Amino acid sequence: MENSVEKVKCLIIGSGPAGYTAAIYAARANLKPVLYTGLQMGGQLTTTTEVENFPGYPEGVTGPVLMEDIRKQAERFAADIRFGNVDKVDFSGKVHRVWVDSSKEIEADTVILATGATAKYLGLPAEEKFRGAGVSACATCDGFFYRGKDVAVVGGGDTACEEATYLAGLCRKVYLIVRKDHLRASKAMQARVFKTENIEILFEHNTIDLFGTEMSLEGARLIYKMGTPEAREHDIWIDGFFLAIGHTPNTDVFKEYIALDKEGYIMTEGKSSRTNVPGVFAAGDVMDPVYRQGITSAAAGCRAAIDAERYLLEKA
Repeated sequence: MENSVEKVKCLIIGSGPAGYTAAIYAARANLKPVLYTGLQMGGQLTTTTEVENFPGYPEGVTGPVLMEDIRKQAERFAADIRFGNVDKVDFSGKVHRVWVDSSKEIEADTVILATGATAKYLGLPAEEKFRGAGVSACATCDGFFYRGKDVAVVGGGDTACEEATYLAGLCRKVYLIVRKDHLRASKAMQARVFKTENIEILFEHNTIDLFGTEMSLEGARLIYKMGTPEAREHDIWIDGFFLAIGHTPNTDVFKEYIALDKEGYIMTEGKSSRTNVPGVFAAGDVMDPVYRQGITSAAAGCRAAIDAERYLLEKA
């Protein structure tokens, strides 16, 4: 066990676009930020093959290279980036206490929470096999790669309907796979789906497997009315399979102290990154259930670092 307590001005938890960008701005403001990466260094973008919509990369870039570039930029300004996982916090006092890997204790004047959110998957082994090679949890991020092709979207809520209509503008055909016999989306979103000619809704269908080559997805195996006498299996031939069944914000470790909405996302004050705890700020997917883009997360990281700097100046 490490008994010494380290004291820092600015602690950043998370290493996606929000965390690394916060580190760039905090370091340039001479806050001497310390960033702990979490278990997935670089965040969700490290699982993405091609990123074509991040400014500054006209030819596109892979997710891992993009995150490595942002990390290097943060280190250029002397941000202290460390591998480790924050598994306990105490935000009850004026100084914020954080424990890394159940051992090292840090006292921070300001904390930026940028732990992101985790996409929900069906739990099929083939989802992992084809992740980045046909399976995606973000139509806005990856839909461009399926222009003129056939794809499927899983889900029946607003997000699923929105992603299906977005993909319908790019793809030849979109299957919307819905577990129930109705859509849960708002009436307006339902109407948009129903009037889009190249969307086919498969009600009362469950996906039980995905198949393809070693390099790419080719189709999905579905079962209609699973668990009933009418149950029957059939395949659809698709190039892309998009999950739209929600995300889980990575907030469990903070929930005793930080105000969360009903879905578990961190609530911030107005247009700022301030949480309900003075000196604690939030950025990226951990507080954004709407946009979930690398560029919006980066912008949020910038805002959080500026808010942290101003907080410290006001306290001085």
